Amino acid sequence: MSDLIPKPRYERFADGGRETCELADPLLAAGPGTEAAAAWLRREIGAATGWALPPVAASGGPESGRQVVRLALRPGLADALGPEGYELHITDRGVLLEGAGPAGLFWAAQTLRQLLGPDAFRRAPLRPGRTWRLPVGGIQDGPRFGWRGMMLDVARHFTPKDGVLRWIDLLAAHKLNVLHLHLTDDQGWRIEIRRYPRLTEAGAWRARSKWGHGSSDRWNDTPHGGFYTQDDIREIVAYAAERHVRVVPEIDVPGHSQAAIAAYPELGNTDVVDTAALGVWEDWGINPNVLAPTEAVLRFYEGVFEEVLELFPAEVSPFVHIGGDECPKEQWRASATAQARIAELGLRDEDELQSWFIRHFDRWLAARGRRLIGWDEILEGGLADGAAVSSWRGYAGGIAAAEAGHDVVMCPEQQVYLDHRQDGGPEEPMPIGYVRSLEDVYRFEPVPPKLSAEAARHVLGAQANVWTEVMENQSRIDYQVFPRLAAFAEVVWSGQPEPERRDYAGFEARMAAAHYARLAALGVDYRRPGGPLPWQQRPGVPGRPIEGAPPNV
Repeated sequence: MSDLIPKPRYERFADGGRETCELADPLLAAGPGTEAAAAWLRREIGAATGWALPPVAASGGPESGRQVVRLALRPGLADALGPEGYELHITDRGVLLEGAGPAGLFWAAQTLRQLLGPDAFRRAPLRPGRTWRLPVGGIQDGPRFGWRGMMLDVARHFTPKDGVLRWIDLLAAHKLNVLHLHLTDDQGWRIEIRRYPRLTEAGAWRARSKWGHGSSDRWNDTPHGGFYTQDDIREIVAYAAERHVRVVPEIDVPGHSQAAIAAYPELGNTDVVDTAALGVWEDWGINPNVLAPTEAVLRFYEGVFEEVLELFPAEVSPFVHIGGDECPKEQWRASATAQARIAELGLRDEDELQSWFIRHFDRWLAARGRRLIGWDEILEGGLADGAAVSSWRGYAGGIAAAEAGHDVVMCPEQQVYLDHRQDGGPEEPMPIGYVRSLEDVYRFEPVPPKLSAEAARHVLGAQANVWTEVMENQSRIDYQVFPRLAAFAEVVWSGQPEPERRDYAGFEARMAAAHYARLAALGVDYRRPGGPLPWQQRPGVPGRPIEGAPPNV
């Protein structure tokens, strides 16, 4: 067996992988429709190996003694392996990569890079002119789920554009295909909206940040901020599309909105709060300052979403996330304006007012060919027609939504929140939540057994969520995410038995044999199996550890 991660559906190698094909300077034969994969191979694998990968001569025959890497689209593979399926064949004459479509061919290329070894993940050859070996044999593969994602919170701590591009490459290397960008929150607004310039002029910066969990009494007094220009977003989306990664933008409404209110105070509940005195929030937690339920606020956010839709084309971003979570209702209860809106609309309470807010944007987005997705609180007061649900508080919201015929992305915090600590030891930096070890993530199951067969078809897939309140830079995010994201990738890609029957020992062996070295070659500051290295610790900075096993809710 190979050391591939995620594990393919089927693989067979001659003599247990000991019979090899040696490649020194192969040619590249790119069939119709494979130009993008060919460009990626020349750029990425070419950089690591030193191969030029020149095209096969027009006559069709390889030059004397030179092997060939062949690329082809074979749509019929979709019947057995799905639209992202692929086959990879290695003989002494070279390599054949076939994809059911462009995405499948790209995943085949990622598999080829893994088979070449960890040095194939570097940006320049370590030993120019070396011979590379591949095991003779074949692979048939395709993903279990169509939604294999990671949510990156860039609002609490900003990840600059180059860091986002790096994350797209890391996702693609693990055959993950969705990057959910959490672009706005109380602590910062991260996307340029040209008709509302103060969203980034004022809303993208905070004077200081809480250091550690929200209960901490420590502060980082360095101002923090940043945002993506519209051209940055276009670059991110185009870069992701080349790697068959969809980007899901999240613009939070009606809660988690203090950064927007700080920029435009009229967005808040001005009849109960002096919104002009609010700044971008410096703390963590649930903020009471929420959007006012007025027509003016709806028009404002329609303007925001008009620019968002232009930046995230439907073919790359069919879904738009609107948050909808953790919206305290106290200001609405005290607001004469909000109470008048409840009466005018004939609503029962503030929960239905939130549902009205969500339903408005569900209809607005649907009229423009998009689908709304929101956190499972959008179930409160009635689920918006056509909306999909990110089930984060556990499985229950996703189960309810799927049984009602709505699509679901499973991301329960008890299982796949990667800000949660990886071990119970005292060295873990800023320990948050339950212990979710590498093995725990490997045994995560996106489809609850209690779901009916019909409802299970509404589970689009799953994503791991990366909230960055206590992750202040790239190194900290790397530590929290890896190696657990590799386990998550195998869960959502590979066909798996029930959690207790999964071969974790085999996965751990594949990690040790090659994947930790791949991560190191990619420059990932991952958590070592023995625990954090000295620079990965944050001694004395309080977190919020929760003891015991997480509830299965």
